[in-house]
Amino acid sequence: MNISSSTVSDDQSPPPSQPYPAARSCGPVQSSLAYAPSRTAFNASGLDARNPANAQRHFNHARVASSEHTHLSPAREWTWCKGPPVVYLHGQDPYLPSDLNTHISHTTPKVNFNGVSAPNPLDLNSLNQLGGDVFLTSNDDITTNPDWIKGVRPDGNGKTEGITATVIVNDKGNGNVDAFYMYFYTYNWGGEVLGLSSLNFGNHVGDWEHNMVRFANGQPEYVWYSQHANGQAFKYSVTEKHTDNLRPIAYSANGSHANYAIGGTHDHTIPNFNLPGGVLEDHTAKDVFWDPLQSSLYYQFHADSNTFTAYDGTSPVNWLDFSGHWGDQEYPTSDKRQVKIFGQAKYSSGPTGPRDKQLGRNNVCPDNGKDCIIRGILVPRSADVDEQIFADDVVQK
Repeated sequence: MNISSSTVSDDQSPPPSQPYPAARSCGPVQSSLAYAPSRTAFNASGLDARNPANAQRHFNHARVASSEHTHLSPAREWTWCKGPPVVYLHGQDPYLPSDLNTHISHTTPKVNFNGVSAPNPLDLNSLNQLGGDVFLTSNDDITTNPDWIKGVRPDGNGKTEGITATVIVNDKGNGNVDAFYMYFYTYNWGGEVLGLSSLNFGNHVGDWEHNMVRFANGQPEYVWYSQHANGQAFKYSVTEKHTDNLRPIAYSANGSHANYAIGGTHDHTIPNFNLPGGVLEDHTAKDVFWDPLQSSLYYQFHADSNTFTAYDGTSPVNWLDFSGHWGDQEYPTSDKRQVKIFGQAKYSSGPTGPRDKQLGRNNVCPDNGKDCIIRGILVPRSADVDEQIFADDVVQK
């Protein structure tokens, strides 16, 4: 079994070895302050935090929160600072992490390709007012490749402008915590069968990918990597780590943004569409460093009520209750842009959001009717090894 080695592009090498910032520099205080100056931020009562009457209240809240989080508990330090993955983007990927607000501002809510009434303004505070049958439909013809779908490139420290990621923590009690690290991209390029542009399918507007780290008694135990409609799970101890030797690395595939634990080439698997290995591939490389924590919003998920709470008390929460789709509806075959290949659409529907990622799952893997195999060694995604069980693997039924 050959595992391709990771490569570093000539134009951007990984950042120099340096420890991750101290606890006071990570967590929801940082993210809320990043959100408030450039967007209309609301406090827990729904008031505009930039309104002069509320500005002092917002400042006082942030100051108190900053004081409280200067010294984090060991468990919270792991979920917010030490345990979250860092991401390496492929150097040739034109579709980078995207700001949620920018995405929303370039779309129109539609049902069956017809516009529907929507709140004004439509933003993270009002998105939940849309129905579950709504598709946030691009205002531009996607085939023209408008600039806004290309996202934002991380700077030299791995930070992106805007809100491009979300952290959702499900504290299950008894020391068991599932922390979800959600990554957003405005556009997903599906790939090409046998490298042929005429056999390109699976493109869609809106793309939510994620890692989930399962903690036991405050320590990371397992890591889930989402890949298309499924993914892979690994023991935390075997994952490749960032320069701090703590944070696991996720490799984002070129165009599709599927997350992998190692660089190189992986079989791009599609549910209910059994292609031979090597026919459709994902490519990953250690090219562009992205630290999603620096542009994240932080929430606690309450499984008993299926609700969310912002850790900082000010970040918008309502958008997490939007049950519709974050992109265009699959174009009909009557649309000149659409092609169906082996029953697969060139342009498929955009995905639903974070609340549909099985945040209350029992196993590390989402429930898909199959055993959850947690790898004890690093292996690529391959049709040849997917069903194999190795000596150090853990299998959850």
